[in-house]
Amino acid sequence: MKKKLQILVAAFVILSTFLAACGGGTGKGPVKVGSKEFTEQIVLGKLTVLALRDAGFEVVDQTNLGGTSVNRDALVNGDIDMYWEYTGTTWVAHLEHENAITDPQEAYEKVKAEDKENGLIWLTMAPFNNTYTLMMEESKANDLGIESISELAEYINDGGDASLCTDQEFYARPDGFKGVEDLYGFEFNEDQVITMDPGLTYKALQDGQCQVAMGFATDGRIPAFGFMNLKDDKQFFPVYNPAPVVREEVMNEYPEIEDVLEPVAEALTTEKMMELNKRVDIDNEAPADVACDFLTSEGIIDECITE
Repeated sequence: MKKKLQILVAAFVILSTFLAACGGGTGKGPVKVGSKEFTEQIVLGKLTVLALRDAGFEVVDQTNLGGTSVNRDALVNGDIDMYWEYTGTTWVAHLEHENAITDPQEAYEKVKAEDKENGLIWLTMAPFNNTYTLMMEESKANDLGIESISELAEYINDGGDASLCTDQEFYARPDGFKGVEDLYGFEFNEDQVITMDPGLTYKALQDGQCQVAMGFATDGRIPAFGFMNLKDDKQFFPVYNPAPVVREEVMNEYPEIEDVLEPVAEALTTEKMMELNKRVDIDNEAPADVACDFLTSEGIIDECITE
């Protein structure tokens, strides 16, 4: 009986070792992944959860946690281990700098260096930039030969007929539309400006209430509604490139996290992020399904571990 028991124990040890070698029972984690509460952030969080699970990590999914301050506080306090943050947000809101940075690499290097002193590690930055944008209907812009804000300014200054849909704060702020007008050298008359909630500007532009509208560069409604972002060719708007931000002690324990998430970040171009947002906001697909499809179609993982 004792010999049989010893054989069973030995078999169990061998089986456990085999499963570990195949990716099961690796003992990596748990890693707690958070995100903010809007579509793009939830998708970024789900991409992280699925990529880490595929790499053998136990993951606690805390996506859709709350706003910017909620996630930052949770990260600093150790309630979560990582979430995706934007360079411009950290530079201004978390590190409390007054002057915005318009160069993506400069912004990334500076927030990475300063946040290292806070015990937070910035991993690979995604190429997409979710900053403010001025939008036009693509067909209208093409008819007028307008691709950039400089060309819009030229059109306005030549007496072109146009109106602007914007929210009151963006219109009035010197680092908002007034700053755009100053830098590019044009001006909308007050009777050409229609102010509204920022979420309504897309529908207003679609309905023809205005010819130009403010928005956010990676919003899924831009391609869905046939809009285009005008090129900010003088680089007025601050940059908001995202990257996974991880607690330093977690990175020290699991440095391979950087290699797991690097191909995810590198694949997220503006066009691809817009499409992912569209599939959630317009096509009503679940963020986890959209994230899974992206990771497998990009060849980052072979299949998704949903639980």
